[in-house]
Order: sequence, then structure tokens, then C-alpha cells
Amino acid sequence: MIRIEEKLFQNRYRVDAGRPHINIADPSVCAVHCQEKSCTFCCPAGCYTQEGDGRVTLITDGCLECGTCRIICSEHRNVQWEYPRGGYGILFKFG
Repeated sequence: MIRIEEKLFQNRYRVDAGRPHINIADPSVCAVHCQEKSCTFCCPAGCYTQEGDGRVTLITDGCLECGTCRIICSEHRNVQWEYPRGGYGILFKFG
């Protein structure tokens, strides 16, 4: 059986240093108002992690640009998301 991590490893990601295409608008909203922290387990690329103090951190390297985080966070609208600049972002191996 092939694990998802092995499949994701086949893709490449060109990082646009200093210009992330996703941001958490207000980190305190995640820590205080969001009980579920759904982004930490729904993001297929694992870009979101929950810290011990309840904060959510985001590392956009490896993002699949699927938009799951925007949908999951629709109640709080705390994710600022846009497409990466041309030539940056996910480069799918088989597509």
C-alpha cells in the first residue's frame, strides 16, 4: 500500500521566498475562537499545525493549492488565500 506522504513527495513545490500565498489573518482568532482547529487535520499537505498553547502555525511550503483551508475556515474567515505568482507553487508530477 502506498502512503499519502509517498505520493505527495512526487510533487515539487517552488517556494516564493517572502511572498506566501496563504496567511492566517489574525492568529488570535485561531487560538481563542476556533475550538476545532479543523485546518490542522483537514489540510491534505499538512501545512497547519497546532502548538501547545492553542496557536495554529502555517508553513505554506508544499501547499497543494486545493482551497480546503478556506472552506474549513469559512465560519471565521481567517485565511487569506490567493494563487501563487506564475512559476511558483505546486508543480504536479503527473498533471
